[in-house]
Amino acid sequence: MNVKHAFVGLLMVASFVAAGTLLPNTGLSQDMKVKAAMDVLKSNAAKLGPPKIEGTDTVSGKQVPAIYFGSTKMNNNFELVDDVVKQAGGTATIFVKSGDDYVRVATNVKKDDGSRAIGTILDPKGKAIASIQKNEAFYGEVDILGKPYITGYEPIRDMSKSVIGVYYVGYLK
Repeated sequence: MNVKHAFVGLLMVASFVAAGTLLPNTGLSQDMKVKAAMDVLKSNAAKLGPPKIEGTDTVSGKQVPAIYFGSTKMNNNFELVDDVVKQAGGTATIFVKSGDDYVRVATNVKKDDGSRAIGTILDPKGKAIASIQKNEAFYGEVDILGKPYITGYEPIRDMSKSVIGVYYVGYLK
């Protein structure tokens, strides 16, 4: 890892998080925090290598495509999403496209019982999916497993530019 880039990235995230802390009740500060966290997630994923689908894997009892960044499989691997939370707070998820659904394969979003919400799907009737289906990012408020979050969702594209998953970051409102 390039130490200079890591330092600059950390400094940027710290600035956004500090701004968000100083202005906790403004939409702008939440938006800044979400964008900063998304930058951390995408940057850390890119350091692992290009995204790709390779084979299948079982996630919470479901057979889904196995999504990789470089040689690092994301299914049931929480290191990337947990590192984002350590750096920027909030929550983070990697979804994989499985048929028409997007399945959480790496997340620190929690279900009511406190377990990670892996194996659950991106709401097929929610605001975010409409943007993702158009190959566009979505930033805004959504309900996740019954709770309001300020969020960001961006498509994960493979080398051929096909959408193979979704990056997610969010903060409980």
